[in-house]
Amino acid sequence: MSGAGGEPFIAAVKPLVDAMGGEMIPPDEAGPDDVVLAWEGRDAVAVRLPQLADSLDHILAAMERRKGVPLADLDRRAKQEVVRILEARGAFSVRHGVETVASALGVSRFTVYNYLNREKGA
Repeated sequence: MSGAGGEPFIAAVKPLVDAMGGEMIPPDEAGPDDVVLAWEGRDAVAVRLPQLADSLDHILAAMERRKGVPLADLDRRAKQEVVRILEARGAFSVRHGVETVASALGVSRFTVYNYLNREKGA
């Protein structure tokens, strides 16, 4: 993506970009909302950040991969832990965040709210 010897830099930031659901593009294709990263004084790569709603789907998929089973197959305690982690990451500030998480966990919105309230009461 860069002819300026920035390949090690690109390889280094790729796991981070992948983890957040971003896309790496050539710097000359960057738009006004993209983030251009420089390496040794030259533009090496641009990162196109995902839309917030897409980020939630990406986070849920990553959590599922980490757990090794569909989130809906987790026991209640593990689902509560997932909700706690997602709340800390701001998942419920996204429009329809509760509904999206409830669907991924195979529970109702009411249950997700109960998990959230349980954490606040603890």
